[in-house]
Amino acid sequence: MTAAFWVAFIGISYTYLVYPVGIWVLSRLSRNPWKSAPIHPSISIVLAVHNGMALLSTKLQRLLSLDYPCVQEVIVVSDGSTDGTAEFLAQMQDPHIRTVILREHSGKARGDILLFVDIRPTIAAGAVEQLVTNFADPRVGCVTGDLTLLQEGHDGTSGAVGGLYWRYEQWIRRCESAFDSPVGVYGGFYAVRRELAVPQPTGMILDDMFQPLSIIRQGYRSVLDPKACVCDIWPKQAKHEFQRKVRTLAGNFQLFQLAPWTLSTENRVLFQLISHKLLRLVVPWLLLLLLVSALVLSAHSRVYAGSAALQAMGWLLAISGLFFRIPLLHRIAAPASALLVLNAAAVVGLYRFLTTRGPLWRIWTPTPVPAQVSAPGSTGRGQFESAVVTGPTTSKRA
Repeated sequence: MTAAFWVAFIGISYTYLVYPVGIWVLSRLSRNPWKSAPIHPSISIVLAVHNGMALLSTKLQRLLSLDYPCVQEVIVVSDGSTDGTAEFLAQMQDPHIRTVILREHSGKARGDILLFVDIRPTIAAGAVEQLVTNFADPRVGCVTGDLTLLQEGHDGTSGAVGGLYWRYEQWIRRCESAFDSPVGVYGGFYAVRRELAVPQPTGMILDDMFQPLSIIRQGYRSVLDPKACVCDIWPKQAKHEFQRKVRTLAGNFQLFQLAPWTLSTENRVLFQLISHKLLRLVVPWLLLLLLVSALVLSAHSRVYAGSAALQAMGWLLAISGLFFRIPLLHRIAAPASALLVLNAAAVVGLYRFLTTRGPLWRIWTPTPVPAQVSAPGSTGRGQFESAVVTGPTTSKRA
C-alpha cells in the first residue's frame, strides 16, 4: 500500500505539475520559433451545423463579410439536422456558399487553406489574416488561434473550468507550440494546408486532435498563434459542462482506438500526448488509489492519516460546492469542484466509449447557451470531413 500511495502521488503530481513546468522549461531552453509574414492564400471555410438554424443566417453573413480578401468559398455541412437547416441550405443561391447535406459528397475544397469553424465562436477582426500569416513558414501545416471564454452568469464550477482551468490548458498548449507542436487545437477555429489534410476514420469525433496529429505525422508543425483571437462561451452550469467533457474524453479513447499510430513512435509528439492527454485519463483512478491507500495506511502513520484527512476534506468541499449554492462556499469550492467534474467525466467517458452502440457521436447532447452567441449543435465535423477533404475519387489526398 505504501508503494501504491507513492505511485499514485507521483503520477498525479507529474500530470498536473511536473509535465506543465517541464514543457515550459523546454519551451524556454529549446525554443523553436517559426516564420510569420503577411501572405494571402485562398481559403475555404468549413462550417459544420447540426440543428443550427437559429443562428445559421447570421453566422453566414459574418463569414461572408470577414475582413480577409481571399475567401474562396464557405462550405456548410448540415450534419443530420432536423430543424430546417438542410432545407434552408438547399435554397441558398450565393455562389460563394457550397452546401453538403449528410451522406452527400460535394467534391474537394478549392482553397489553399482549409479553415474549420463552428457556429458558436465570434472571430475577432483581423484574426483570419493573422492566422494565415503562420503559413508563411513552409514547416507549418496547422494553425490554431487563441480562445477566450466568455463567463457571464456561469456558476462557480463551470466558471472555474472556463477560467482557471482553461488558462492553465492554453498555457500548456502555448508551451508545447513553442517547443514543437500542441497535441490538440481548439476545434472551433483552426486552419490546415489543403494538401496535408487527411480523411479521418468514419465516426471520429475529435478532428481537432486527429487532424493536427496527422499533419505532425507528415513532418510538419502545428502551432498556436495567440494574436489570432476568437471568443466562445462554455456551458453555464456544471452539469452541462460535465456532459461536454464526457463527450470530449470519450473521444480521446476513440482516437486511440481508431488511430493507434498516435500511441506509437510514428507520432513525433508521443511524449507530449502521453503526458498531456493519456495520463489525464488515468488520473481519476490514481486519485481513488491515493485515497484508499492513505486510508489503509492511516492506522500506522500520522503522515498518511493527515493525507487521508486532507483528501477527504478536499472531496467533501468539492461535492458541497456542486450541490449547495451557498455563495461564499460555492466560490471557494469552485476549483475543487471543477477538478471533481473533470475527473468524473473521464470515468463516465470511458464507460460511454465502451458501452455505446453505433457511432460515438450519439452521446452528444445540445448544450444550452445564449442565442446571441451560439446555436445548439455546432460540432458535426466528424461525419463529413472526409467528404470535404477528399471529394470524389481522386489520387490526391485533398
